[in-house]
Amino acid sequence: MDISRIRNFSIIAHIDHGKSTLADRLLETCGAVEKRDMRAQYLDDMELEREMGITIKANRATLRHEYKGTRVPAGEYMLNLIDTPGHVDFHYEVSRALAACEGVLLLVDASQGIEAQTLANAYKAVEAGLAIIPVINKIDLPAARPHDIAEELENTLSLPAEEAIFVSAKSGMGVPELLDAIVERLPPPKGDSTKPLKALIYDAKVDPHRGVICHIRVFDGLIARNDKVQLMGVGREYHATDVGKFFPKITSLENLTAGDVGYMFAGIKTIHDVNIGDTVTHASNPCDAALPGYHPPQQMVFCDFFPGPGTTSIQLREALEKLWLNDSSFGFEPTSSAALGTGFRCGFLGLLHMKIIQERLERESAVDLVQTAPTVPYELLLPNNKVIKIESPADMPSPDKFLEIREPMIRAEIVVPARSIGALMQLADERRGTHKKTDYLSTDRVVLTYEFPMGEVIYDFYDRLKSLTSGYGTMNYELTNYKAGDLVKLDILVNATPVDALSVIVHRDKAEIRGRRLITRLRKEISRHQFEIPLQAAVGSKVIARETIKAVRKDVTAKCYGGDVSRKRKLLEKQKEGKKRMKQVGNVTIPQEAFMSVLDPGDE
Repeated sequence: MDISRIRNFSIIAHIDHGKSTLADRLLETCGAVEKRDMRAQYLDDMELEREMGITIKANRATLRHEYKGTRVPAGEYMLNLIDTPGHVDFHYEVSRALAACEGVLLLVDASQGIEAQTLANAYKAVEAGLAIIPVINKIDLPAARPHDIAEELENTLSLPAEEAIFVSAKSGMGVPELLDAIVERLPPPKGDSTKPLKALIYDAKVDPHRGVICHIRVFDGLIARNDKVQLMGVGREYHATDVGKFFPKITSLENLTAGDVGYMFAGIKTIHDVNIGDTVTHASNPCDAALPGYHPPQQMVFCDFFPGPGTTSIQLREALEKLWLNDSSFGFEPTSSAALGTGFRCGFLGLLHMKIIQERLERESAVDLVQTAPTVPYELLLPNNKVIKIESPADMPSPDKFLEIREPMIRAEIVVPARSIGALMQLADERRGTHKKTDYLSTDRVVLTYEFPMGEVIYDFYDRLKSLTSGYGTMNYELTNYKAGDLVKLDILVNATPVDALSVIVHRDKAEIRGRRLITRLRKEISRHQFEIPLQAAVGSKVIARETIKAVRKDVTAKCYGGDVSRKRKLLEKQKEGKKRMKQVGNVTIPQEAFMSVLDPGDE
């Protein structure tokens, strides 16, 4: 098909604004899926996505639309759709999708209006130089305010209100008009099929029978079946055994040309030969320079995965490598713990991202995991003025080995109803937030910009925000810098033995409160043993809180009746001595739930 009749676009929006439902209606209206095969969230092919009702991976489909208008030449157009996630933790997926497109549909809920991720994704599209079509969804809801929302978009993002398209993704109202607008208002891709091949790998996953499937966007040239191709990042050569498109099912074609979005099989068996953002070119006639690719993802949350019962560290490594290819935004490296053995320290974009990776490992690779509590990275300034980064409290040296510790700071944009400003400001003060500015989207919706230490907000801040605003508050954040703070390492000792996996880094003012709360929770999670177990929270050599798990007791005097009291006393003393000996050699069994109790669920 002529490149002027191709349109590559993404759907971007805040979470739950109807991206996947709109994608369903586009597929249905274009006849890409038979009615008998149609199901809700058709492009969300992961079981976990269906259960949670969210998009985790960007998905793709090629649609054919017969345009009958007059603003551009009439006839058949090929529309390459990439549906993106909405949650802040998956912004890396969104940025990858945008790199393969020329335009976006900015979807906004007609009753909720502009939310934090709406703004963040719109700014990404503007930075990438993409054409934007504003789409107001859910216009059939009783509380819908489509014209007010269109004016909000014009005031906030300078998108003309009259250009907004009103649709109902649920009923299909307005979808034919939207398809025509995509053809008329989004630019065709630029590219020359006569030039040397230059294609971007924007996603990939493992097929158990055919090896790695690369999702590619062709910018220049042509790739055909049996071509000898080179992956420029690693310098390796392969034969393209199959190329094609997603209609939305995999459909093999003779070739892909400039402007096309599709897939490539090349018999790639080695996972690490494929890097997301790499450039594919012909081995015999390579292009002059690789595509810029992607910035490496900035991991914000770290935790350790250790193999559980029935799983070896080799099996865990294989599972992580397989998943890493499909989601390169998380990273992992080997680590070890005296309590848990050999495992892997993993970095994630956020807490939801961490939860998704854990679930996918357990489901897709059937591995048992023991997971430690998540932490954020810190920087240490050493006496020689060298700065090192630590990703776990266990790596933190004694205070005399460094001059200062710096914590990561984030810039958060929080959209709340005007009536919730006071409650939000109080919450922000509790979390050491610094107010930067306030902007009004409308008379009853406000954007508050704050600077927070990241460690104060990653655990439960979003839940508290939702609670304080009756579900209407939303937040988007990005890492800005590292700032020196009065931070200390809070050690947890179980039976007088420090457990690195339970240590946390906290502000000095909150150390005692946090320590007391933590060991109180641990006391509930660790079962009673045959001996008494002391639980202690300590900063350096100073113990700041203590709880005791009492020993399981057997009534050794039950069979004593009558006689002198000294006989009972003798049996009790003998039992006491036995427990003391057992305590010296006994091991405390710490359950998985205890490691997760480090998460601070608020100021209870």
